[in-house]
Amino acid sequence: MVALADGKWRALVLVGVAELFAMTLWFSGTAVGPELAAAWGLSAAETAWLTNAVQLGFVAGALASASLTVADVVPPRYLFAGSAMLGAAGTAAIAAVVTSGLPAIVLRFLTGVALAGVYPTGMKMMASWFDAGRGLAIGVLVGALTVGSASPHLIRAVGGIGRPDTVLYGTAALAALGGVLVLAYEDGPHQPETAPFDPGAVRRIVTDRGVVLANVGYFGHMWELYAVWTWVPVYLAASFEVGGVAEADSRAALLAFATIAIGGVGAWLAGSAADRWGRSAVTSLSMVVSGSACLVAGVVFGSSPLVVVPFVLVWGFFIVADSAQFSAAVSELADESYVGSALTLQTAVGFLITIASIQLVPVVRDAAGWQWAFAPLVLGPLVGTGAMLWLRTLPEADRLAGGQG
Repeated sequence: MVALADGKWRALVLVGVAELFAMTLWFSGTAVGPELAAAWGLSAAETAWLTNAVQLGFVAGALASASLTVADVVPPRYLFAGSAMLGAAGTAAIAAVVTSGLPAIVLRFLTGVALAGVYPTGMKMMASWFDAGRGLAIGVLVGALTVGSASPHLIRAVGGIGRPDTVLYGTAALAALGGVLVLAYEDGPHQPETAPFDPGAVRRIVTDRGVVLANVGYFGHMWELYAVWTWVPVYLAASFEVGGVAEADSRAALLAFATIAIGGVGAWLAGSAADRWGRSAVTSLSMVVSGSACLVAGVVFGSSPLVVVPFVLVWGFFIVADSAQFSAAVSELADESYVGSALTLQTAVGFLITIASIQLVPVVRDAAGWQWAFAPLVLGPLVGTGAMLWLRTLPEADRLAGGQG
């Protein structure tokens, strides 16, 4: 029993660190987007596709992996390691040989496909060790994803301003290291079977009231999350410039890292809280705070750092705190015969939604200025909160978090 307990915490640390390193690839192109746009003459829409291509690639990779049952054929540690290495190679190639937007977008798409072998595989690895306390374990994993996603902004802040190759090579090296580390992982005693994506299960999924409401909550959350993560560095740089802050670019990059990374703490604490107080309550609270921040961002724009810094840190803490709990909710609500397809569908639709919201932000920016660019994102948390509060009133809520709702 002691060996089992030691093994699961070792696995949590190992997979968490490997996930953190590998997920630095996600926003590597986003972090250097301003420099690449200037160098290659990219429009705002083309610059947004440096992120959107990853989202689309992730969806394609996740659907292909589930349909072909790749995780049943390839041991998890090898799938994770190979995917991390492939993503690292694609990111390094942008720095080494790419000189225009289209090839970079194609390589970003392939990076997204590769990351579909990292994040879901990491969750499966955690599920193999954690039966009780799975919400906490997956929350820690989402926290690692969050800090990893923020890391390109830290690399840019400490030595990558005006040097996009430094950021791209740095994140590629970290991802490759994550791929090496995860090879030390060993399967746990609760290794779940990977169910293939079953298109025929879609009808059952969209008529399952509890699953539908949990999915609507997730979709509202995703409408806001990646659009904010993509554009908050540019918002901060513009805010600091308007406020007369010295070295606006480097300070904005550092604060962007902190804004995203603090969400890792939020995901960890929310995972523990949701196991005790209920998934619907924790997700609703998180969306109320983050949705309100979409509007308050316009009020604090251009203010003193004494106002802007605590504001975006609170926003960053809550915006991703609920993320893992939507997947946990669907895993508890869906019938066992189609839970794999339900989770695949949830992820695919959620990331497809982010493409629209990421493209919307610069359109609103051009029409109303950066201070109001995030305002339309409030619609997602508003709808998502309504869905989760409705779910909390239904009998299905008894199946969430051991009866906590």
